[in-house]
Amino acid sequence: MQREEGTRRRPSLSLPILRTSRSQHRAGTLTLGNLLTELGETSFGWAIVVFSLLTLLPLPPGSSLITALPLLVTTAQMVLGYPHVKLPGPLARLRLDPVKLRRTVLRLRPVTRRLERILAPRYMLLFARRNERVLGLALFVIAFALFLPVPLSGWFPAISLFVFGVGLVERDGLVAALGLIFGGASVLLTAAILSSLAAGAEAMIH
Repeated sequence: MQREEGTRRRPSLSLPILRTSRSQHRAGTLTLGNLLTELGETSFGWAIVVFSLLTLLPLPPGSSLITALPLLVTTAQMVLGYPHVKLPGPLARLRLDPVKLRRTVLRLRPVTRRLERILAPRYMLLFARRNERVLGLALFVIAFALFLPVPLSGWFPAISLFVFGVGLVERDGLVAALGLIFGGASVLLTAAILSSLAAGAEAMIH
């Protein structure tokens, strides 16, 4: 029995990234800048989605000091009122591992499947131009929490940024707001872990 038009399943969020990265890899042009340009010009939404994926790649501990840099740059540009993302040359030319990227995208399928079920254009006032600097500041704080090499905390800000980015791409203010709320909780978690580590270090010294 065919589904009605209104209940037809929406396209997968993962497919544009997987297809684009595969075709660029075959052409030998898979770089961070090329992937971002092909996906969504230089929009902040796709930039946040792609850059948060980078932080979730299977890399050695402490790699967030490097992988979080594009997110810090992007969110700082939002704070400064840039109309679109401007990647510095070294970041734009950064080559990506297509296998690791694919694995990371597939690992996030439980998250993206849930988002696909609820995504819809709504509460778009959140994305008004006048709100962009405030949103950028909130996202910069979340990205900074991700940047810090704090044990056990990196996954949470990365996921929250990914969810916000998806909400921005799809113009879903509700999903974007959920990403911000989760991001705020991840910042509090990072602060709590840092306080605990500092208290432990002080106890050892004394």
